[in-house]
Amino acid sequence: MQKHGNGLLTGIGVLLLIAVIFFGIALINAIDNQRFAIEKLQASILELQDQGMSTPAAFMTPETDRYALKEVADTLKEVTDQIIRQKSVNPDFTQKVLPSLDQSIKRLESLFSGSTGIETEAATPVANAKYYDRKAQSGGRMIKAIATDLGNMNPVTVNEATVSTFWGLANSSLAEYDLEKPGVYQPLLAESWEESADHCTFRIKLRPGVLWHDFTDPVTGKEWKNVPVTAHDFKFYIDVVKNPDVDAAPLRGYLSGIKEVRIINDREFEVVWSEPYFLAKGVTLSLSPLPRHFYHAYEGPFDGKKFNDDNVRNRMIVGCGPYRMVSWERGKQIVFRRFEKYFGRSLGIMPPIRTHVFRVIQHPSTRLQALVSGDIDCNSLTPEQWLNNTGTKAFTDGTIKKFRYPSMSFSYIGLNQKNPLFSDRRVRVALSHLINRERLLKDVYQDLATPVSGTFFSGSVAYDKNIKPYPFDPVKAKALLKEAGWSDTDGDGILDKDGKPFKFTLIFPGVNPSYTRMTPILKEDFAAAGIQLEVLALEWSVVIQRMEGRNFDAVMAGWSTPLNSDPYQLWHSKNASTAGSSNFISFANPEADRLIEALHKTFDDDARTAIYHKFHKLLHEEQPYLFLFSQDNLVAISGRYQNLRIFPLGLEERILWVPRDRQKPVPGM
Repeated sequence: MQKHGNGLLTGIGVLLLIAVIFFGIALINAIDNQRFAIEKLQASILELQDQGMSTPAAFMTPETDRYALKEVADTLKEVTDQIIRQKSVNPDFTQKVLPSLDQSIKRLESLFSGSTGIETEAATPVANAKYYDRKAQSGGRMIKAIATDLGNMNPVTVNEATVSTFWGLANSSLAEYDLEKPGVYQPLLAESWEESADHCTFRIKLRPGVLWHDFTDPVTGKEWKNVPVTAHDFKFYIDVVKNPDVDAAPLRGYLSGIKEVRIINDREFEVVWSEPYFLAKGVTLSLSPLPRHFYHAYEGPFDGKKFNDDNVRNRMIVGCGPYRMVSWERGKQIVFRRFEKYFGRSLGIMPPIRTHVFRVIQHPSTRLQALVSGDIDCNSLTPEQWLNNTGTKAFTDGTIKKFRYPSMSFSYIGLNQKNPLFSDRRVRVALSHLINRERLLKDVYQDLATPVSGTFFSGSVAYDKNIKPYPFDPVKAKALLKEAGWSDTDGDGILDKDGKPFKFTLIFPGVNPSYTRMTPILKEDFAAAGIQLEVLALEWSVVIQRMEGRNFDAVMAGWSTPLNSDPYQLWHSKNASTAGSSNFISFANPEADRLIEALHKTFDDDARTAIYHKFHKLLHEEQPYLFLFSQDNLVAISGRYQNLRIFPLGLEERILWVPRDRQKPVPGM
């Protein structure tokens, strides 16, 4: 933008802002039934003020304000239309106001179109900008349900999917996948990167103008505004994860290959790996910064234990992404509002939806009722709901739309390898033969799932499709158990060995309806083979505690599966005895370790696939997990949302928008 253009825009901008405020106040006083439109107008004005435009010098200086001006123009159009429709209320007022409103709209549209010299395309490419609808109208809400509340929001110490979802809303990574081409990275926080010939060093140049969310420190009361994201925040993240006092065992294993982060200047740094690693580029480009000014807001060295136990700060999320966490009512809801200083605004990737709300609704039927009544906007469906509850008018007339697509996840029964019951491979394989997957698929999942035999995403090259799950075969199972020394010596119907009966407890999260329906069938089939299975439904937070503390016999749960997978985190023996690690079943196998380590150094695609398949075969033969199903994603969403697209990895909510006349407020806000 040329310098002389800034002065012109500043003058016009100030006049427009004054005009918008004047007309807003006048209309409120003159036309009572225009309240909805006026509230929209006020929201747009507040949005401009949120960006720091309350003073003439700040108004319309950065290019990032184009989209806020478009929002005001759209609102003024709506107000104009309503004035015309209601001109009989006050004809004199209408005659005076309409010409000025029309002139203001034309000026705003001229500014947005670029006729004054403002660029309309990003100078630097940014990930997935092409999927955002240029006609999208800003505002509105997305209300979703979560089954349980959370312990805290610390993304480093909490290895939980919902926290990861929140972190994804509130923060950004160096790069991300092209939505249509998974595996192809495009720049986000990073403006550019370079990879060394030995694949060990990655030089990152950060995009300018990225800001942390504004916040008030909950302990010191200090107000932080307009703090830039720097290379030091990425180094801080790595240092925190690698700190042995921090409860970050899963992440520490994931990032264990990073040797150091070298700071070059505030916008440039290098990530150095200790040795070549086939996922080094992906892991590096997936890094997010951590706000040092938030988590280390005290004198002296960083305290890892304080970081774990800072219950006040761990109730908050401070990021640099498109949404800022604004409230958390325990047991009720968590609210995120769009961060209007988000760097993506000027690059065409500002999400149109203004507010995201997550409401705690435990029971699936209650969540479905809330969706149909319009109290929530999007929700996952159970297989039974998909088949039996989506034939109603709301689903057939387009009020609610539903989508089905494969999930990148799988369920399993993890067997604690420290329990002597499961030390013999023959016993574990026998248990797998006692799982009637065909019946479970039909009765529990209504054929809306796929049985799996391994740990990798079933749609990836890593998954060996030639390896099928063990069939339901009680005869084979009993033979294997007998071979392993188990028999019913006292005639009580329960197998025993060395005077100990074969009985154990399976824990699982009670909020999962599929698990709840599955366990009676498992218990029945196990009993028929002489195994006493007890089932115990627990709160999800308690299940996590039991898993991390190795305090269980067997657990039914699930994992998300990345497109490019590294089995180290779940399966390497180095994590078997580490408290809080993802290898909570304490699996230790020398051949598995060898394959994982070979995988790390293999850059040839075909050779790497061969190693993946060998590892898949090993897990199938060992059965430390009794692998179950990959359930289809069954999603229902309000028909108000536009730009609905299912990409190879699923539905992308950031690109959704709602027409202004169909936007709903968040109750109570």
